[in-house]
Amino acid sequence: MPLTIGAAAPDFELDSHLGRKVRLSSFRGRKNVVIAFHPLAWTPVCARQMTGYEAERDWFADRDTVLVGVSVDAVPSKVEWAKSLGGISYDLVSDFHPHGAVAEAYGVARDGGISERAVFVVDKAGAIAFAKVYDIPTLPDNAEVRQAIERLA
Repeated sequence: MPLTIGAAAPDFELDSHLGRKVRLSSFRGRKNVVIAFHPLAWTPVCARQMTGYEAERDWFADRDTVLVGVSVDAVPSKVEWAKSLGGISYDLVSDFHPHGAVAEAYGVARDGGISERAVFVVDKAGAIAFAKVYDIPTLPDNAEVRQAIERLA
């Protein structure tokens, strides 16, 4: 069962395709965080989802919000995938080891070792402000995420 609005967002520290570790709690008190779980890199809907966030990165930045894409793909795969997408400037992090542990903590792990397609907005206090699970072939609506962030202002 996915986490619900108002729940404390489980902390995590994962490796990014940008060569750094990303710890959710490092944003507490400073930034909102969009956590975008996607089943696997190198798939069409995941590519459209991640490039859609990249296209709107300035909008998010202007509202003290960072983006984090999460999947079970290994970091080297994420590095090459980001290049193939024309470059992704926000963190694509690897929930590879222990396999799917963060997806499990957020209640979006699927049988078969991948995650649901799900988006969480974590507010500056570390609480879930928006949570939605999408059908795997469905592209999340960025307008819903923007509305959730605007409500935090």
